[in-house]
Amino acid sequence: MSLNKFFLVGNLGQDPEIRTFENGKAVARFSLATTDSYRDAEGKKITETQWHNLIAWGNLAKTIQKYLIKGSEVAVEGKLTHRTFEDKEGKKRFYTEVVLTDMVMLRSKPASAD
Repeated sequence: MSLNKFFLVGNLGQDPEIRTFENGKAVARFSLATTDSYRDAEGKKITETQWHNLIAWGNLAKTIQKYLIKGSEVAVEGKLTHRTFEDKEGKKRFYTEVVLTDMVMLRSKPASAD
């Protein structure tokens, strides 16, 4: 048995990009920043930010569209996926993203964002 489950807590790096298809199905794409801190050998605090590409489909995408903006803090769950494609110049590119299955909003959307 194998398991592909990914959990992240972080902040949106930009407003989600939402696309709705002719059949009504929606997709949301956005990046999420997670930050980790540690002390180096000299005791200096080092903070590193990692960026994660996220994608959500269907009702979850519509919820994201309605409530999330740049800076929103969320906890997400999903599976890690890898894709390979050729760009316009014919170069092979690799893309990693988390396909979301669940999300919890940790801080509500600011009133001024409506």
